[in-house]
Amino acid sequence: MTALGSSDADGTWRPDPALVATARVARLWQDLGVSGFTELRDRSVADPAWFWAATAEALGIEFDPPFEQVLDDSGGAPWARWFTGGGTNLATVCLDRHVTERPDDDAIVWEGEDSEIRRWTWAQLAAQADGLARLLHDRGVGHGDAVGIFAPMVPETIAAVLGIAKLGATFLPVFSGYAPDAVAVRLADAGAKALVCADGFWRRGKQVDMKAAADMAVASVPTVETVVVIPRLGAALSGALDVAWPAPVTEPFPTRVVDTEHPLFIAYTSGTTGRPKGAVHVHGGWTVKVAAEAAFQTDCGPEDTLFWFTDMGWIMGPWALTGALANGATLALYEGAPDFPAPDRLWAYVERHGITILGISPTLVRALLAHGEEPVRSHDLSSLRILGSTGEPWNEGPWRWFADVVGGGRCPVINFSGGTEVGACFLSPHPVHPIPPRSLGGPALGMAVDVVDDEGQPVRGQVGELVCRAPWPGMTRGLFLDPERYLETYWSRFPGMWWHGDFASIDADGQWFLHGRSDDTIKVAGKRLGPAEVESALVSHAEVVEAAAVGVPDDVKGEVLWCFVVLLPGSVPTDELRGELVDVVTARLGPAFRPAAVRFADALPKTRNAKVLRRAIRAAATGGETGDLSALEDPAAIDAVRAAR
Repeated sequence: MTALGSSDADGTWRPDPALVATARVARLWQDLGVSGFTELRDRSVADPAWFWAATAEALGIEFDPPFEQVLDDSGGAPWARWFTGGGTNLATVCLDRHVTERPDDDAIVWEGEDSEIRRWTWAQLAAQADGLARLLHDRGVGHGDAVGIFAPMVPETIAAVLGIAKLGATFLPVFSGYAPDAVAVRLADAGAKALVCADGFWRRGKQVDMKAAADMAVASVPTVETVVVIPRLGAALSGALDVAWPAPVTEPFPTRVVDTEHPLFIAYTSGTTGRPKGAVHVHGGWTVKVAAEAAFQTDCGPEDTLFWFTDMGWIMGPWALTGALANGATLALYEGAPDFPAPDRLWAYVERHGITILGISPTLVRALLAHGEEPVRSHDLSSLRILGSTGEPWNEGPWRWFADVVGGGRCPVINFSGGTEVGACFLSPHPVHPIPPRSLGGPALGMAVDVVDDEGQPVRGQVGELVCRAPWPGMTRGLFLDPERYLETYWSRFPGMWWHGDFASIDADGQWFLHGRSDDTIKVAGKRLGPAEVESALVSHAEVVEAAAVGVPDDVKGEVLWCFVVLLPGSVPTDELRGELVDVVTARLGPAFRPAAVRFADALPKTRNAKVLRRAIRAAATGGETGDLSALEDPAAIDAVRAAR
């Protein structure tokens, strides 16, 4: 069992000195002649051009032709360009160089819900990606064309991303659980010329027919001329535009060198209205930033097997692909639910495939801990080195369960925060310094982040707005076809600073914490409250699995606090329990934030990557407009909120 570190009685993880000396981020500061992590981070923020050029070199990311300038911000921070004048391609970094160096090593391991297991070497992945590139090229797809990917996390999905990148085309990752209308909106917005889709997948013992949804979507998008079908379920081709997934080829398709600022993919994210936002990410900046995060935050290298419980339609799908493959690691993929057909499914998967880096969301941890410790402890998880999480704030109880039960107290929890438009993260711990429960450590390398008050002035020891004062390589190059919306959304609140919409704080020890979305802010009698604080109090109760807190309009106080909770199986919702929960919140936060209502729900509306959709809860509770719900895993959860008692 690798000696990574250990946890104190208060839950703080402390690294073993051997890890501090050998971690990839330690090797970076040693190679750069820097005294340690603190100096490295300070210099990376003060001189980003120096840092990102050095990082690309350290990661073996070459540019052909070489870039002329690391950072060109002559058009202003919102429109910064990186590695200008250089040539690159995601597929060169994440595939071609590994095929040359280690063709027979595993690039991908995949497990289906039906227990099928497939492994692809680097050479096999290349043959699949080259086959798709050749097929699309022969059907008229070329430089700059948009190609949708509507598929679960199967090996062909990874080959599709790389094959499309090889062409210099732009891929559109579409969440595998979307309904036809949501798929169509994204394909139409980008003017997609082709679609790669799976015929379906297994989830909780049932076949999900993706092809039917794809056919309905494509019928309303006249720009789509080709539909390439991945045969996960073996269904026959049925559409006039259909072509079968191609056989692997023996003749490599030449990867096209593109400008570093050439669009790599458009990641759509739901907004509060019915119109999705398309974040544009490019070959150069995205690849360098995400490769660096995986290397220096999760210590990912060629000996690792990285698994992140996600979908290609969420930003962590492209992140996992890039982070693992750019660093030569094996990328692990997974089909189905984490607790089906038995509560230990995920933990058996980790053991079976020797996962070393495991990423899951706080909400998913809260759902899994309801099954108790036995499903975890019945498996040997000693392969784990790093635990990762992102997507939302933690509650301390689930965080410690993840760290202590899953990680055995020896693995750091690398809890980072960014977003689809960020293209990576703002905040992250690094495995070379202590990590208290729930902490995000501090600024990620090269990120000039800060916490400010409503006037844009720095604050410490209190909750404020998370901002970034300078551009970074992985940031979106605007919103697709909507530059004004981009400027209004991110750059208008605090001039010269990116406003992210997250509440954050920095404590006396310099540790950073998140407190939820600022657009989820609850204001009771003029007092501002983040929902995460309420939810942490609620889930500290032994009978609560998960919770959501929202503000509901009130004539007297402006807003009052309503709480929705999901109980452990077997727990009985009673007025006595309701009173206990009211008292828990009041004791933790004070009488001013005494909940006006606590309601018991069978489920909370969540996205497929396990984020609780509080605006939908608020709308369901008040009868308001729910906005875009296409990202919901289970639309029936809205009805569960309406039926909460």
